Amino acid sequence: MKSIEKVSVFGLGKLGACIAATLAARGFEVLGVDIDVWDKVRKVNAGLPPVEEPLLAETVTAGRSRLRATLDHREAVQTDASFFIPPSPSLPDGSFSNEFLLKAMQPIAAAVREQGKRGHLFVCSSTTTPGAMDQVLIPMLERETEGSCGRDFSVCYNPEFIALGNVIKGLLEPDLVLIGESDAESGAALEQLYKKYNRNSPRIARMSIISAELTKISVNSYITMKISFTNQLRMIAEQFPKADIHTILEAIGSDSRIGPKYLRAGLSYGGPCFPRDNRLLAYAARQVGLEAPLAEATDKVNQQTNLDLLEKVRRLATTKDTIAVLGLAYKPATYITEESSGLYLAQQLKRHGYRVLVHDFGAKPANAPSIHEFEHVEDPATLRDRPDLKVVVICCPWPQYRALQFPAGVKVFTPWKL
Repeated sequence: MKSIEKVSVFGLGKLGACIAATLAARGFEVLGVDIDVWDKVRKVNAGLPPVEEPLLAETVTAGRSRLRATLDHREAVQTDASFFIPPSPSLPDGSFSNEFLLKAMQPIAAAVREQGKRGHLFVCSSTTTPGAMDQVLIPMLERETEGSCGRDFSVCYNPEFIALGNVIKGLLEPDLVLIGESDAESGAALEQLYKKYNRNSPRIARMSIISAELTKISVNSYITMKISFTNQLRMIAEQFPKADIHTILEAIGSDSRIGPKYLRAGLSYGGPCFPRDNRLLAYAARQVGLEAPLAEATDKVNQQTNLDLLEKVRRLATTKDTIAVLGLAYKPATYITEESSGLYLAQQLKRHGYRVLVHDFGAKPANAPSIHEFEHVEDPATLRDRPDLKVVVICCPWPQYRALQFPAGVKVFTPWKL
């Protein structure tokens, strides 16, 4: 069995930078490859984190002697395995685009052919539409390398299960390592890498590539279903004056068949993975002539949860009032606002004519462009001196919001148990 000691990481974004840094910190020789010379390549080579993420700076420092970055994809041919983590944006039909994966993988495949290398391992860590690896990406690699997958080169599908704001720990101490393999030897080599890389001893699940593609999106689809169930139950319980959704969920979560994770009364799910992966599962079902009613209902309840929030807040104020929306990130410990309940609420309130103030402890105008359309409050403590403030809505449960004080008479609304 071949051993993986030197790796290249293509795409030094939010996930790729963390993968490269943690691999280097755990003893692997790592070459980062990116087209962004200023914000990515130069920062990595200067020992700086190329993106914002807790613990990334410390991890880059820990592995600096084994980590460097380049613009030249041809250098990656000398590594044992190449990990690819470019964006895979959603298309209108719910599928994921292969454009950036193809652009990232094609040049290194051609370089492998030009340098006459055999046995290179291509590892896809971006989420793909089920079937894309076998039907699109591997055929492209075979054409570019002029070789056969499983004989002249190998492919693994190896998406990570991480949460932004906790990526470093999530990579090093996962519950599950998922490996879809083109052949047993490549899967075994990647398994051995993870046994050295992980600080814990996670379940390493090896399977066919298509099985792994389905597993990845199914995990997130199941979690979103649990969140939507919680929100559905919360909206029902609110119609019974003596019902307490928090005690209800605590009781339900005590059943070992269900468990307490993600059974927390709150708002809609958001971020770059959950909404997209759930819709992708529904798309995959349609592609084989089936329906995915659970996935579709999950998405519908998520949309209803946002509408329910908007209507509740509108009942608390008139269009002459000022409303503060606190927490625009989709979860604490990150600055990402993609499909967050806070961003949805702020946008809808502004479109309905309200004056909207916004704040988040992670998302700022400098790192979250969507905030520019609102009046941004730099320090939420100053809200106590705003006599025009009528309603405060806490959408993201940053614990720092617990200590805030507001003018007398201000209505504070949040479904979170802060």
